Amino acid sequence: MAKKKIAVLPGDGIGNDVMEAAFIVLEQLKPDIEYEWGDIGWEFWKAEGDPLPDRTIELLRRTDACLFGAITSKPKEESQLELAPELQDKGLIYRSPIVRLRQMFDLYVNYRPCKAYKNNPLIYREGIDLHVFRENTEGLYSGVEFHPLPNDLREKMLEYNGNLHKFDSTDGGDIAVSCRVFSRKGCERIVRSAFEFARDKGYGSVAVVEKPNVIRETSGLMVREARRVAEDFPGIDLWETNVDAMCMWLLKNPHDYGVLVSSNMFGDIVSDLCAQLVGGLGFAASGSWGDGYALFEPTHGSAPKYFGLYKVNPIAMLLSVGLMLDYIGDGDRAKALESAIASVIAEGKCRTYDMGGSNTTIDVAKAVAAKL
Repeated sequence: MAKKKIAVLPGDGIGNDVMEAAFIVLEQLKPDIEYEWGDIGWEFWKAEGDPLPDRTIELLRRTDACLFGAITSKPKEESQLELAPELQDKGLIYRSPIVRLRQMFDLYVNYRPCKAYKNNPLIYREGIDLHVFRENTEGLYSGVEFHPLPNDLREKMLEYNGNLHKFDSTDGGDIAVSCRVFSRKGCERIVRSAFEFARDKGYGSVAVVEKPNVIRETSGLMVREARRVAEDFPGIDLWETNVDAMCMWLLKNPHDYGVLVSSNMFGDIVSDLCAQLVGGLGFAASGSWGDGYALFEPTHGSAPKYFGLYKVNPIAMLLSVGLMLDYIGDGDRAKALESAIASVIAEGKCRTYDMGGSNTTIDVAKAVAAKL
């Protein structure tokens, strides 16, 4: 296997702590990888007015994949106030760099495996094994938003949909609109990715999680595409579920499900629920990929108050490293890493505070490395 180039972006807060843990394990595994470190996150927004500098984008373009830590994002007003004085009042608008990366590199698959490892005191039930495929570039996270609602746009919307008349007595300055934009291509390729995974890994069903009975046009498009794609995979059942009911059923009967596929926001919500079933965000790894690039990260946030305390659970990051290794074709090391993680969890001797222990982020990384 040719040497791979991996961009390393620790980001904000505990992203730095868990990235340090990741490299303890990577140094033990010794994959044939060249690492390039880059800048991303809140400090660069404050100092430069851009949390995703052009130099970082160029770095990503010359690498095969990215290992990412965590990012801090704040509401519009707070983000403006934290800019350096010379950058304020220049019309700069903060936008999540991770969302930008997903769209810029067309990382349309967000894959989130949620597995209950033996002897994890935080799991809901033994044997849970869920795989969420979340569309990663469209939907409510597309960034097509308006506040206030411009009068000319409002008039044009009324020409096509009279339901907006409900807000006739409300001033445009008091209306905010976020567009849920789906494309047929976007729906087709995320559903197909889920079915291909189910086929390759031996799962007998794929559950599409939407709300077409109410959100008729966008969720309806997703479900119609799911039905069409399902015809190409005989032997794999398509289950159509409403997102609200699915949250209930996952709590009631999590073992009934294996592969789930959904749109951007619903997938974000459902995957966090699945993560909690297997121990919480400390165990929630993810990979985002398209046809030419991939990014791997734990799904937890930056938790600034814990930065530098080495208190948080690094297992989500270590599992993300495993996903990255598998993606670049180093399946043997990926399997060895997951086996080492499972062994440390099963032994129960080294646990961070969330698991009822007192070990540090680094302690856990070293324990995993010792199993390799």
